[in-house]
Amino acid sequence: MSFLFWLSLILFIFVCLFMILLILIQKGRGGGLASAFGGMGGNTAFGSKTGDVLTWATSIVFGIFLVLAVSLNLLANYRQSEANRVQGGPNVVAEQKAPP
Repeated sequence: MSFLFWLSLILFIFVCLFMILLILIQKGRGGGLASAFGGMGGNTAFGSKTGDVLTWATSIVFGIFLVLAVSLNLLANYRQSEANRVQGGPNVVAEQKAPP
């Protein structure tokens, strides 16, 4: 289970970095990062349909990001509960429900 957690975490970091770069190269209302370095020639360098492709790719990468974020949360909770069980630690749910 530990291998799956670390593999998911590394994949999550790569997806985060790729999504950051993908968002930065898109042309926004202010011109985006592509026009900041290349002036107005950024549109012709990537083609006329680049905006549609980048929007589609960003949606796909964001979906992968969400799936990985939820799965990492579940894996981290599972690892924590297993660590508590193995060490004989207190049951967090039982402590919260106990009257003061």
